[in-house]
Amino acid sequence: MSQPSPIDPAESASTAPAAGLAPADAAESDPPFAPDLSIGSSGTTPYEDYVQADVLTHLQHPLSDDPGEMVFLVTTQVMELWFTVIVHEWHTAAEALRRDDLTVAMEALRRSTYELEALNAAWKPLARLTPAQFNAYRSALGEGSGFQSAMYRRMEFLLGEKSASMLVPHRGAAREHAELEKALQEPSLWDEALRLLARRGHPVPEAVLRRDPALRYEADPAVEEVWARIYAGSQESDLVRLGEALTDVAELVWRWRNDHLVATRRAMGAKMGTGGSAGVAWLEKRARKNVFPELWTARSHV
Repeated sequence: MSQPSPIDPAESASTAPAAGLAPADAAESDPPFAPDLSIGSSGTTPYEDYVQADVLTHLQHPLSDDPGEMVFLVTTQVMELWFTVIVHEWHTAAEALRRDDLTVAMEALRRSTYELEALNAAWKPLARLTPAQFNAYRSALGEGSGFQSAMYRRMEFLLGEKSASMLVPHRGAAREHAELEKALQEPSLWDEALRLLARRGHPVPEAVLRRDPALRYEADPAVEEVWARIYAGSQESDLVRLGEALTDVAELVWRWRNDHLVATRRAMGAKMGTGGSAGVAWLEKRARKNVFPELWTARSHV
């Protein structure tokens, strides 16, 4: 009986198909998960259409020769995008609180904390600027200043930081001015939370519930007592969870303000800010203010 011829191991390794692959020309074909590279080849791509990446990546027009200005410009634009999505989340949360939908409100507030963390991280490219580095392109800002941001102002209005005077810089931009005027007259996120507490039977003062929403919110001792009572109760309460979600937002806003203050101190010291603002002095005043103040003071009474 004839014996099978021995197989050279090297030959076997070079000729046998790899496990899981079809023989012959399988290695030359595209894997089943390969993208269809023909999509969009005659024009733009669906990705570009959806994300508008071509628009976003051509919005940068530095006005100086300093390479650091590009970093400043892009970082500021990124911040504006985060302002936009956070305003969207807080509007969603406020509307959900208005209709007693705590599930949707909590989801929006939780998402906004992740977005606030990303917003705060955007300070990192600017947080170590020396005065000389900032001065290299500061003149390009001209009269421009962050306090002129319409979207950031809408964020502040949603937090209850209302002021009709903050509409003044936007008089020349009809759409932004109209949007800010509408936001000024609407109840803030905090107003909606307090109205929810009242509908749940908590003794929120009528003066607080019926106050002019276009005015800056001022802390009220009776509201502090309501929150102290809520926090002294069951820790599984949905109102305790709401209070903690709002406290997370407030803490991250405070961190944003402090990071802004520190970055400005490092870059320009106590000099006058761009656009005629008071610079560090104004930021210090903002950093001392608590968002949703009674949530913080009530903790001393639990």
